[in-house]
Amino acid sequence: MTLPASRLHSLPDTLDPARARALQAALGQEPDIMAGSPLPGFFHQIYFWDPRPPADLGPDGHPRPDVRIPGIALPRRMWAAGRVLFHQPLIAGMQAERITAVEAVTRREGRSGRLAFVRLRHDIRQRRALALTEWQELVYREAAGEGPAPLAPRAPETAEVAYDWQADSTLLFRYSALTCNGHRIHYDADYARGVEGYGGLVVHGPLLVQMLVMLAEARAPLTEISYRATAPLLANEPARLCAQGQTLWVAGRDGRQCMTARVR
Repeated sequence: MTLPASRLHSLPDTLDPARARALQAALGQEPDIMAGSPLPGFFHQIYFWDPRPPADLGPDGHPRPDVRIPGIALPRRMWAAGRVLFHQPLIAGMQAERITAVEAVTRREGRSGRLAFVRLRHDIRQRRALALTEWQELVYREAAGEGPAPLAPRAPETAEVAYDWQADSTLLFRYSALTCNGHRIHYDADYARGVEGYGGLVVHGPLLVQMLVMLAEARAPLTEISYRATAPLLANEPARLCAQGQTLWVAGRDGRQCMTARVR
């Protein structure tokens, strides 16, 4: 069953350059963004916070889905895929507005139980113009079961560009703080293993996308990225950031593909 689109809310935010510098530092870059600087691609993830009181949070530390999207009562949330159009650079130090709408909600029955697929659209405006359009594909599902994990796809074996990369728990903590993300799979190892069934702390999907955006921007200006998460990457797990033409991906140490993306 698919439900019609609906407007969620509008959030204004002044794009604090200090927050952008903090992300640069966390990612190992020289923190040089000042007021008036164009923000690197995908840095919008650290803005437009929508913090909620404890009563609105689920047991995973994330806002309960029914708080933001009424009618969804499934506890586990996964950010499965997305697409971003970069119309013009966002400028640090200036106010912007993010308008969010639910474009579709689809409910299904899968092998692991009930599922709800939610597609959000975010339009970010600044200087009286549309600067960025983003679609997020979220999956809500029932509590972790005892069944085997889905088989992860294999990453391509060859790449034009490949870099070794590893995210430790400190980076995960800093990224959670900068994105106002309270999901416990990123900082509570006992919860991630015992409740969610992961092998340890999970690297944020948007952090993987951020690394691929940085890889793409080092090669050519970026106007669009579409991406899909295909397997979790764990903290302290050696990984490879790879590019072949317009295709980019993150590979785990066993060769599984954790994130794939296309750019132009």
